[in-house]
Amino acid sequence: MMADQKTVLRLLKTARGQMDGIIKMVEEDRYCIDISTQVMAAEAMLNRANQEILAAHLKHCVKTASTEAEREQKIDELIGMLGKLLK
Repeated sequence: MMADQKTVLRLLKTARGQMDGIIKMVEEDRYCIDISTQVMAAEAMLNRANQEILAAHLKHCVKTASTEAEREQKIDELIGMLGKLLK
């Protein structure tokens, strides 16, 4: 993985902390809107981590592909991932 590991880990650990908080909120039978707000915050954090990973993939793996065929493969992988993200 070519993304900044420190940044990605910080984002993922923050999302994990948010998930622990959400679980506690559900167990405590907290207000639905408050829980939903926290779920969206966790999703946003995971999306930011994914953005870091995909940006690094584009900047490194695609850019430094040694052959045109390899570059096309990397681009096709990225297009496939974007299709999943935009569903």
